[in-house]
Amino acid sequence: MFSKLNKMNTNSDLVCDVLIVGSGAAGLSLALRLAQTSKVIVLSKGPINEGSTFYAQGGIAAVFDETDSIASHIDDTLIAGAGICDRDAVEFVASNAKHCVQWLIAQGVMFDTHTLANGEESYHLTREGGHSHRRILHSADATGKEVETTLVGKALNHPNIQVIERSNAVDLIISDKIGLPGTRRVVGAWVWNRNLEKVETCRAKSVVLATGGASKVYQYTTNPDIASGDGIAMAWRAGCRVANLEFNQFHPTALFHPQARNFLLTEALRGEGAYLKRPDGSRFMPEFDERAELAPRDIVARAIDHEMKRLGADCMYLDISHKPEAFVRQHFPTIYEKLLGLGIDLTKDPVPVVPAAHYTCGGVMVDEHGRTDVDGLYAIGEVTYTGLHGANRMASNSLLECLVYGWSAAEDILKRLPYARESKNLPGWDDSRVDNPDEQVVIQHNWHELRLFMWDYVGIVRTTRRLERALRRITMLQQEIDEYYANFRVSNNLLELRNLVQVAELIVRCAMQRKESRGLHYTLDFPEQLAESGPSVLSPALHKQVEILGQAAIAFRVGLIWPTDHQPIAVVLAVGRGKREHNPMRQASFIIGHIGTVANVPTL
Repeated sequence: MFSKLNKMNTNSDLVCDVLIVGSGAAGLSLALRLAQTSKVIVLSKGPINEGSTFYAQGGIAAVFDETDSIASHIDDTLIAGAGICDRDAVEFVASNAKHCVQWLIAQGVMFDTHTLANGEESYHLTREGGHSHRRILHSADATGKEVETTLVGKALNHPNIQVIERSNAVDLIISDKIGLPGTRRVVGAWVWNRNLEKVETCRAKSVVLATGGASKVYQYTTNPDIASGDGIAMAWRAGCRVANLEFNQFHPTALFHPQARNFLLTEALRGEGAYLKRPDGSRFMPEFDERAELAPRDIVARAIDHEMKRLGADCMYLDISHKPEAFVRQHFPTIYEKLLGLGIDLTKDPVPVVPAAHYTCGGVMVDEHGRTDVDGLYAIGEVTYTGLHGANRMASNSLLECLVYGWSAAEDILKRLPYARESKNLPGWDDSRVDNPDEQVVIQHNWHELRLFMWDYVGIVRTTRRLERALRRITMLQQEIDEYYANFRVSNNLLELRNLVQVAELIVRCAMQRKESRGLHYTLDFPEQLAESGPSVLSPALHKQVEILGQAAIAFRVGLIWPTDHQPIAVVLAVGRGKREHNPMRQASFIIGHIGTVANVPTL
């Protein structure tokens, strides 16, 4: 962010070798690997155990069984990704899965074991949708909690790791934006410290985005409230490419109950034999896919959505009552106790379920070391597009991706840190010319409207007209939000809304590019899958200031979109000014045609 900076240099409030934005499995595993030789600051947006990792139920996929193979894990992932996975990325992750999980075990994570027929203890491996073998290591049905609790304990007790809870990164500090010479690079970030109610400046040699996904853009989601796409939005504003954001995974089985918000029913239930049923008790998944309940998530979610709409039903049902009671209670204790508290007995009753936004399969483009388009800026975990997931993430590959890229990024950062240029006296934050927020109702109304029309227009089933409607509404909301942001002091809700409306725009633009149905992106206007396809990529260019006769200065950001017909389209983000001299973050988006043409330039 450059609109609220103080032109006078200031000593940074926070200084470290590496700033990690995010405290889930990706961020903490990276921090622990770096901290042996580096000073690390970890920002946790809320309490440190409130991220998506903590709520992950299923497990981590890795080849530990002699009857399984890395080649099989690769093949399963490629199939689930519907033909547009990056094979190199898939091979990289699957090949490094076991040693990264073994590192996690060495940190103290306890996975479930069982006794084999020969009396030996072995890890209990379960199977989930898309997997051809049992290869999911898990800790009952609360794997994420076990992983997060272990990593948090290690991080909080490490002398070289400083964890700051209730702190958001507002924006990245990029060298050329503040007049520093040399290669364009990240030099730190502005941090909204909610404990102190102030924005601090953090100076770092490297910055890592590990902020998770953006499923909060949808009205119904399994994600915690912090999943507002912050890292994607910050990286885009810093000049990083993003890709495949049209592929948002809707988990098929979120609990449908007024007293249970965001509660997920793990895919492992279906892996252990649970059936999906209509209200009349009949199964329906065999009618949609030969793999039935073990089909990939996109197929299962669309099948549930189809049956709900066809029957006019509020939900479908997940039933594992045909399995022994002791088995169910042993393997799914967390779910059993949660449901029992709501008056549902998992061992006897069908459980009402609906699809809900669950995982962002696209994000900031990175290489195998997590490097982005900006020197010194890395991204790992759900915030990224690595190519691993393609058009649909296979179950239990998400925590694995966090671990593998956490390891790989650490290797690269440690190699480069001794040669990293240190930037001192970064600009401080100046909010002396802005006001306190006058009406929070503006933010709350825009929150509700954005999430509702994204669910209705950019959800499980899409059309071109719905996407166009969504984009028009997003453009209007951006203008309102940017106006508010330019004139009032920051707050957590405002920062999240600003980021989420930016990510919503990117999701819609990616979806509008894809003239086919593939994986998680299904459109009634293009129901078939093209013979050849690839990732959808959006690429922002540098900002430049332009003067328009008779108007105040307007800042433009120009980017290229590469649709499936390979015709580059220029996108101009036009902005005006607020109360601050620098304010290139008030944006409204306009397509101005193919390269070489200029049209629809707005009058402000």
